[in-house]
Amino acid sequence: MKTSFTPGKIWNDTDGVPIQAHGGGILYINGIYYWFGENKNGPTKQGGVVGFTMDAIGVSCYASTDLYHWENKGLVLSAVNEPIEHDLHTSKIIERPKVVYNELTKKFVMFMHIDTKDYQYARVGIALSDKVTGPYKYQGSIPPHDSDSRDMTVFKDEDGKAYLFHSSEWNAKMYIGELESDYLHTAGIYTKNFEKDYREAPAVFRRQGKYYLITSGCTGWDPNPAQYAVVENILGPWKVMGNPCVGSNAAGTFYGQSTFVFPVVGKLDAYIAMFDRWNKHNLGASRYIWLPICFLDDQMIIEWHDEWDLSSFG
Repeated sequence: MKTSFTPGKIWNDTDGVPIQAHGGGILYINGIYYWFGENKNGPTKQGGVVGFTMDAIGVSCYASTDLYHWENKGLVLSAVNEPIEHDLHTSKIIERPKVVYNELTKKFVMFMHIDTKDYQYARVGIALSDKVTGPYKYQGSIPPHDSDSRDMTVFKDEDGKAYLFHSSEWNAKMYIGELESDYLHTAGIYTKNFEKDYREAPAVFRRQGKYYLITSGCTGWDPNPAQYAVVENILGPWKVMGNPCVGSNAAGTFYGQSTFVFPVVGKLDAYIAMFDRWNKHNLGASRYIWLPICFLDDQMIIEWHDEWDLSSFG
């Protein structure tokens, strides 16, 4: 039985198979955590804008009640072999899936970065399901705010409003915009942030009335310093605070890249930061880094631990 987290080590599911949920996010529903992410269990090939790529497989889902043990629920959204023009064709890119629940429509809504290998398509794909574990039905893709969109995430606030964060203008800026009440379209209310900062891999969360955003620089599969920002109004302007990581290899985000932050249910002021440690030569063997977040007032601190468990939160 697994009783701790070991960041950067192989993480197997309950069947003893390495978890395939890269660039992923967590959704908590009725006492169960669901981890959605990219399935990269296939051969890595040289090519593409960032040097290494692979055929799209789809989005995996895993379920857990304790965050240590994860049951594989299978592919909940699969790539397709034809037609080649389809957004989910195996020749395309399906990245950074995130799922939120819409109380109004009673639908689970999946968002993802949809692109071509040259990253020219740059859209947000949307899929729906009546059940958290799918299957999800693809609805198509949008150019949010009439702009390009690459790395992205979705944040659902306490009032039920949802917001799309996406790197735009070839990553020179990050757009933050409100979604319509059905979450299927942008509402036209948005801001442009971090101009010419070239940030990607957004991970946003709310704590004590303030919003925090962790991002990565744009260096492809290679690591770089993380950066975080804080604000009281989610649309900004955001205050950049610097690198939250401290300790050995902090300048390279512990060889990882941000993907999501989520609260631990039942623990006070407890948040886990999720990072991907990409293996560009074998993307399916990329590892996961989960670390606890600490705070000194508004200052966020993410420190490396070879091993840790939920008792760290008290």
